[in-house]
Amino acid sequence: MPDNPVTIGPYRCGRGEPLLIIAGPCVIESEELILSVAKRLRDLRDELGIPIVFKSSFDKANRTSVTSFRGPGLEKGLEILAKARAVTGLPVLTDVHEPAQAEPVAAVCQVLQVPAFLARQTDLVQAIAEATGRTGGVINVKKPQFMAPEDMIHVVRKCEQFGNPRVLLTERGAMFGYGRLVNDFRCIPVMQGHGTPVVFDATHSVQMPGGETTGGQREMVPFLARAAVACGCDAVFFETHPDPSRAKSDGPNMIPLDELPAILRQLMRLRAALSTEGGN
Repeated sequence: MPDNPVTIGPYRCGRGEPLLIIAGPCVIESEELILSVAKRLRDLRDELGIPIVFKSSFDKANRTSVTSFRGPGLEKGLEILAKARAVTGLPVLTDVHEPAQAEPVAAVCQVLQVPAFLARQTDLVQAIAEATGRTGGVINVKKPQFMAPEDMIHVVRKCEQFGNPRVLLTERGAMFGYGRLVNDFRCIPVMQGHGTPVVFDATHSVQMPGGETTGGQREMVPFLARAAVACGCDAVFFETHPDPSRAKSDGPNMIPLDELPAILRQLMRLRAALSTEGGN
């Protein structure tokens, strides 16, 4: 069986544990931006008493257009993420797109993320599971937009088979026709039934794919996040940026950094109410 709760640095995520927040800019635009956002998230962790994992990508390999900004790449990106971790003490999450990236990323980051479109790629899952198995890290697998939550048990079993039972599963919506994602909140208890903690990705769930760049409805993020917490998710994933209108990736669905505290306070109150009533 997979571990539940899962230990991530100083935190525990899963049954009976506080709501975990995963947050940060979509992509590493600059060292200055990453350190600035990471420090603000550290301060929020301290102010609100809520566990926060910092997230950003060194390479967005799944861009729609060949001209889209992808990030600084593996070497420079890991250097910046290591500095953010050292300066703030926050655990760090980033996504991995190729098996060869797993070892160097696992040396820096506590959580390695399998992107949704790649969750069925056995070689990638194996490389990440083996690398994190050696370092004590965690795997976060995003449920593909084309997979049923019941079928994610096979990804969990792969991770276990390849040496790491510390697995998170993330719900991020399913494709409905063209250009829309919808959330079936039954996915949260169904995937928790696989024995893993479940993360709800509140910002990618409001993406509107299509065209040269992906659109989004960031104004819908708080509604979906509250619904997911009400359904008992173990963590919520937000991409956030000081000025999303100027972000180089996923700006339309990212939460402005100065709006994040109010959303987190709402989620904490909702989580507390559920705990009082005997919910998850």
